[in-house]
Amino acid sequence: MGLKAVSESLTLTVTFTLASLFLGCAIPQVPFRTVYEDPVNYVRLEADDEVLPEWPPGHHAHPKVFTADQVARILKGMIAQEHRIWIQKWIQDEAPLVPVFKDEEVALLAPQIAEAFATAKYNERVTFYLSQPQTSVKRVITSGGMYFRNNELHVILGNWQFVYGIPTYGMIYDRRYPMRPTAAKGFDLFFQPAEAVIKQRSSLWDTLLANTKDELVIDIGVIVPSAVATATIR
Repeated sequence: MGLKAVSESLTLTVTFTLASLFLGCAIPQVPFRTVYEDPVNYVRLEADDEVLPEWPPGHHAHPKVFTADQVARILKGMIAQEHRIWIQKWIQDEAPLVPVFKDEEVALLAPQIAEAFATAKYNERVTFYLSQPQTSVKRVITSGGMYFRNNELHVILGNWQFVYGIPTYGMIYDRRYPMRPTAAKGFDLFFQPAEAVIKQRSSLWDTLLANTKDELVIDIGVIVPSAVATATIR
């Protein structure tokens, strides 16, 4: 390869690298308020850009009074299952149902989420991020968010026990966007008792990508009747 070709190749490489860094830095940060944070976990209040101030019917019913015990009951009711297509089920049978949160994670999250709901605004969602470092460049993450509207609690699980490899360059997305999956979701999300779940309609595309059961809509009156009876703070 001639010197001219080498020079042009280096120029293109440097240009591409600088452009990538510039675009990475240009990605906006979602506005948030920190409720709890330690070196590996957090609970935040994030602005929901889908909530319009001029359209009150779309506002979240926040702030909302929950006790830590009530939140713990909700968290313990969340169950995940590895998503398997029909041929996997034929070979391996159904995957086992596993609690989404361990006992120590429930103990950490419950009081912080209760505090977050008590101070949340009509256009904010409560988000959480749990991380278990494996190596200096690898961690297992569980993250998501929730909001309350009418008597329905919406829970979105973005990642569940996902092994995230920290890139050597570029944007680290898992902590910045807890409600967004860092890869294609490979799990289904359930809740016990099942009668508390309000079924939602899903598209064929969501079904094919295993995205149909990553969000729960829970009739909170079935789980925590006193939470519905308690007046929402205004």
